[in-house]
Amino acid sequence: QVQLMESGGGLVQPGGSLRLSCAASGSIFSVNAMGWYRQAPGMQRELVAAITTGGSTNYVNSVKGRFTISRDNAKNTVYLQMNSLSPEDTAVYYCYAGEIDWARYWGQGTQVTVSS
Repeated sequence: QVQLMESGGGLVQPGGSLRLSCAASGSIFSVNAMGWYRQAPGMQRELVAAITTGGSTNYVNSVKGRFTISRDNAKNTVYLQMNSLSPEDTAVYYCYAGEIDWARYWGQGTQVTVSS
């Protein structure tokens, strides 16, 4: 089992920035990637960004150039730096652990609201 603890969500104005963190514990060796999904009200959950243990990354087109995913292997922590935020980025963001494009374990979710 892998346990995931997220932090860093909140309210930000359009054009602002936030950084999400996700600390993993447990059987980290059993997963090959970590990342973030998000789910807006009435929408399907979508993969936002992911990073493998080797450092390869994957982003949804709508966040390319604005979001950056990184990881600190010593701390078993993944970060999502979100810049130039827009109201369309408003969602609950879920950390996950699994493979580059699917989740085996989920965090509890953290709300990101972009509003003036």
